[in-house]
Amino acid sequence: MAEQAQAPAAPSSDPLDDLPPRFLPFALPDIGDEEIRAVEVCLRSGWVTTGPTTRRFEQDFRAYLGGDVEAISVNSATAGLHLALESVGIGPGDEVIVPTMTFTATAEVVRYLGARPVFVDVEPGTLNISPAAVAAAITPRTRAIMPVHYAGLACDMDAILDLAARHGLRVIDDAAHAFPTRLDGKLVGTLGSDITVFSFYANKTMTTGEGGMIVTRDPELAARMRCMRLHGISRDAFDRYTSRVPAWFYEVIAAGFKYNLTDIASAIGIEQLRKIDRFQQRRTWLAQRYDEALAELPLQLPVHPILGSTHAWHLYVVRLTDGAGIGRDELINELAERGIGTSVHFIPLHRQPYWRDSYGLNPEAFPVAEASFERMLTLPLYTRMLDSDQDRVVAALYELLS
Repeated sequence: MAEQAQAPAAPSSDPLDDLPPRFLPFALPDIGDEEIRAVEVCLRSGWVTTGPTTRRFEQDFRAYLGGDVEAISVNSATAGLHLALESVGIGPGDEVIVPTMTFTATAEVVRYLGARPVFVDVEPGTLNISPAAVAAAITPRTRAIMPVHYAGLACDMDAILDLAARHGLRVIDDAAHAFPTRLDGKLVGTLGSDITVFSFYANKTMTTGEGGMIVTRDPELAARMRCMRLHGISRDAFDRYTSRVPAWFYEVIAAGFKYNLTDIASAIGIEQLRKIDRFQQRRTWLAQRYDEALAELPLQLPVHPILGSTHAWHLYVVRLTDGAGIGRDELINELAERGIGTSVHFIPLHRQPYWRDSYGLNPEAFPVAEASFERMLTLPLYTRMLDSDQDRVVAALYELLS
């Protein structure tokens, strides 16, 4: 049974005055006066890099998730995934299972550590990683599974966590699309994975411009990631610079990275987090409007969550069916001519030259992702989108597909 949403109040004015006339992007951040004021306060405070505002953002994010998780902010979700894999000891000779239907960052962080990404196919309906494909890919070298909660719908985590437990594997969630996604009432980030990483990139469900958040229940992993986030230094720079007594001494205990989030970005994040429930309600409303309006067209619509779960609706991805009478690329071009922006999520990694050539990947090994890619496109969906904007998209699809 699909989730239900009440109709939220749509924006009262056109938010796209600064863009070419009548152009609808596929995504647009929702930045208000609150975020602008928060950044001004931060700039005037004199503390603009990682400091008290970032700590508060981490505390607020931890409080939103609830439970006993720890939250570690980073300057990108890619950085977060890298820290996560490093903290659990992934290294040369290890294998990490990832879906082919994802952005390259999911796999590239595995290579950062000299390990091998093992690509697997996805489920036909959800386009989430296939537990059966994961099970078939496990070898003695496998150390971790990285499920991607595609478009904002949670993976089959019971099956994945069961596989991990039976084979002694780590689970690192790529939750770049999945805030706030719930599975059986529990937020992604509290489901039992070793580490979960969220993204706050500009087109995500909330943004800090660039940025991300790592969450884990394991205090040792959290301590390692905090240390490695800032050059492998044993003491937090904020503590050293704000101490009222001499506190200049520190030790470099590892060759770390420069992955910290700034207070400027965190000031935006605090205000965005306050709005996230409203953002999710609006996205759900728009998704359900699409569902109803597009039901008669030759399109395969996204899968909705089961009762008790929720979808973040980061993306609204449709797939052309046999009766469409138009190819995906032509449809994208025709929509663009009508001032409607779309995208494709994703070009599967087995098609990308680096991954294809480095690992000898064959399209026949990924039949679901391969067939889905040929027919998929992402329609505009963002919280600043007016109902009338969405009606334009629907009208254009009826014109082109009827």
